[in-house]
Amino acid sequence: MTVSWTRHRFSGGVLALDVTNTVVHRGDPVRSFDRFEDAAELPRFAAAASGFRAAELSARPLIAPRPSAILPAVLAIRETTDRLFRDAAVQGEVSTGHLPGFLRACADGLAGHDEKIGGQARPFGDAAAPLAFEAALAVSALSLLSNESVRRLRVCPNCNWLFLDRSRNGSRMWCDMAVCGNRQKAKRHYHRRKGGSEEISHV
Repeated sequence: MTVSWTRHRFSGGVLALDVTNTVVHRGDPVRSFDRFEDAAELPRFAAAASGFRAAELSARPLIAPRPSAILPAVLAIRETTDRLFRDAAVQGEVSTGHLPGFLRACADGLAGHDEKIGGQARPFGDAAAPLAFEAALAVSALSLLSNESVRRLRVCPNCNWLFLDRSRNGSRMWCDMAVCGNRQKAKRHYHRRKGGSEEISHV
C-alpha cells in the first residue's frame, strides 16, 4: 500500500528519527506495522524527506535508486538507532552497550560513499548533487550522539514515536501537537464526560 508521506510523518525532528518512526505503534504486538515492508516506499520516503528535511540536508535531494539493495542497510540503521536513542531518551544518557551495533550499521550505510560533510549547523555541506539515502541516514543518526541531542530526546506518550524536543524550555510532550496532542485531549475529554454521565446514572 502506497503511503502518503505527510508532514506529521516527519515529526521526529531529524531524518534518522523520522526513519525510526516508520515502524508504527512500535512495541505493540497487535497494532505494530512497518511502513518499509515494501522496499518501493524508500524512494517515495526519500523524495518527501528531501522537502520536509531540506534544512538538515542543506537542500540536497535524497535518492534511493536501488531500494531493494539498500533496504537491509536502512533497516539496520533504523533498528539500532531506535534501540540506542529510545534507551537514551528514557535514561537521559547513552549506553555504550548499544554503540557497536549502531556504529557498524552506520558504517555500512556510508560504505562506498565519499561525502564531504561540514559543521554541525550544516552537516551535509552545500553541494547541489543528489545524496544517497542510506548515507544521509547514517550521518543523521550519528549526529544524534551530541550531548545536546541526547538531552532533547523524547518518546511521544501517544504514538511511542521518538522525537527531538526543540522547544526553548524543553517541555514539549507530543511528537505533533496537532495530531497526538489533540488525540490525547479528545481522549481525556471523552473519559471526563463518560465518568460524569456514569455518576449521574447511579444517583
